[in-house]
Amino acid sequence: MSLNIAFALVTVLVTIYALIKRYETRCVLVVAGFAMAIFSLKPMIAFQQFDASMTKASLIIAICSAMGFAAAISLTKCDVHLVALLTRPLKSLGVFLLPACMAVTGICAVAIPSTAGLCAAVGPSMIPILIRSGFRPAIAATAIVCSTTPALLNPGVAHNVFVSKLANMEVMEFIGQFTLPLVLFAAATIAGLMIVCVAYRDYKKPQVQEKGEMQTASNLPEKVNIFYAIAPLVPVVILLYVSLYTTMKMSVATAMLIGTAYALAVTRSNPAEVTKKFFDGMGKGYANILGIIIAAGVFAAGLKAAGIIDLVVESLTSANHLARIGGAFGPYIMGVLTGSGDAAAFAFNEAVTPNAPNFGLQIADLGWLAVICGSFGRLSSPLAGGVILVAGMAGVNPMEVVKRSAPVMVCLLFAAYFLL
Repeated sequence: MSLNIAFALVTVLVTIYALIKRYETRCVLVVAGFAMAIFSLKPMIAFQQFDASMTKASLIIAICSAMGFAAAISLTKCDVHLVALLTRPLKSLGVFLLPACMAVTGICAVAIPSTAGLCAAVGPSMIPILIRSGFRPAIAATAIVCSTTPALLNPGVAHNVFVSKLANMEVMEFIGQFTLPLVLFAAATIAGLMIVCVAYRDYKKPQVQEKGEMQTASNLPEKVNIFYAIAPLVPVVILLYVSLYTTMKMSVATAMLIGTAYALAVTRSNPAEVTKKFFDGMGKGYANILGIIIAAGVFAAGLKAAGIIDLVVESLTSANHLARIGGAFGPYIMGVLTGSGDAAAFAFNEAVTPNAPNFGLQIADLGWLAVICGSFGRLSSPLAGGVILVAGMAGVNPMEVVKRSAPVMVCLLFAAYFLL
């Protein structure tokens, strides 16, 4: 083992420790990447990767416009009208209210792909509905956070843009390729949590509510405006229609701008405020999401400078099952340890996934495997922001949520490994 590789392995262990201790993710990855590059006497590799990652036009356009749209939708309150539209029809379904709420949350996740934004919009209403209907708080919180994976159907999600670019595919083509597996995973999550609910005895038929008894507070509007409610879905519907029924090409950014214009028109919000919020969201998209992509790229460049990437590729070339193991279990474990599957998935897809043809695999397949398994890891971690958020709403310890989500996510992890 060379000195460079030994240093790189130690750096990786220190990086994992720092991420577990919740140090700033971008700082940790950038410092580690530059440290490995400098120690290997190849500092310019890290600098060049930093420059290249900062100026990936397709990523910047899609991700920043999607984040700007999300910010505008939040400002105009169209997101809560969508939630209200979908939840109001829910009657007293008994134990079957759990899968119904999860299905509704999954639909909302497509329109509101941010886990924190989705939980903030859905949780304050859906969790009390479940608790009032006889479900324990822990399973109510788990149901909401575990319904977020359909967000990967949204074309503005950073991972979709990133991996589709690596695979030289259109974003909608990439999403279409993995729509069926994602829907099956979402359905399996619902079925798995139903089993967990029975195993933990988390449902007890409630007593009939006394007349005049205080109702649980809700953050939803009293009257749903259907035109507000469909605003979060406008870009997705437009992109699906253009992709399936026309020969025209439309960018994610164009669809997001049309969606923002629609929301502005129907809500008659202050144009200056919406515009400011849109550009603020774009800035946060670059700083937060693209920031992680840039940092992960620098980290991967440091690994390459030290010779780790070449060593990994060489070892995986003759055993593609090892590449699939790495793509599945690596991001999952990092997601559990750090509470975020993003950094691990981006780093893996930056460093290893482009070499997928050398392993006898497709770039799109390996890239999506890393993304979905990183998401499963995040949902199995008590450190994940979404888990902490819904646990707080339900008034339970995050570990109570993880006890219910982790068995389901581990089963899905193995299913993803064997099926994809």
